[in-house]
Amino acid sequence: MPGTLHTVGMGPGDPELLTLKALRLLRAADVVAYFAKRGRAGHARTVAGEWPRAEAIELRFEYPFTTELAVDDPRYLAEMGAFYEACAARIADHLDAGRDVALLCEGDPFFYGSSMYLFDRLRHDYPHETVPGVTGMSGCWTAASMPITHGDDVLCVLPGTLDEDRLCARLQACDAAVIMKVGRNLPKIRRALRRAGCEERAMYVERGTQSGQRLLPVAGVADDAAPYFSMVLVPGRQRPR
Repeated sequence: MPGTLHTVGMGPGDPELLTLKALRLLRAADVVAYFAKRGRAGHARTVAGEWPRAEAIELRFEYPFTTELAVDDPRYLAEMGAFYEACAARIADHLDAGRDVALLCEGDPFFYGSSMYLFDRLRHDYPHETVPGVTGMSGCWTAASMPITHGDDVLCVLPGTLDEDRLCARLQACDAAVIMKVGRNLPKIRRALRRAGCEERAMYVERGTQSGQRLLPVAGVADDAAPYFSMVLVPGRQRPR
């Protein structure tokens, strides 16, 4: 019998935000697989700490690049596609051997998670289970003590990679917003927030729930770029109730 692929949501960074189910699977897995940037430990693996068994096999998947290429560069799709194919093949070898694999994923696996690309390649051929995790945005608005939606507020989740006009239009059309993929888009995001009339209530959160957490109003952020674990929060209208 083949092994089971367990795609495990590891939450936003604080190990105490792991679910009991995630912890149980971490401690039982024959194989623990995770993504990492070249030269880094891997965020999801760091959250897992010492919970995996000492005898568990570890599969480290190093991204060929992260922010070095734009997502619309033809090389990006080609090289990332080949990378995910190779990762899926390595996991398949262990599943074929009857070993259960815990594929670790930051936040929630089905919310911008890299693990989705392996899940898509393996789901039809192997038994699988996905464990949801606390999303990064949930961790951030909680760290900021910022209720994000009230009543019938409409929440938009926006990638900071949108051009400024589209970003501004989306912000004007919703009551509350979460802007992800900040990075070098931070100056553009500030301009869009200002044009949309919501800069004053926007909050910048860096490394939410992690060590080195940083919280401050967007208007007070002078940086031209943000690290990977950053996002901008715009709370809802907060009408009286």
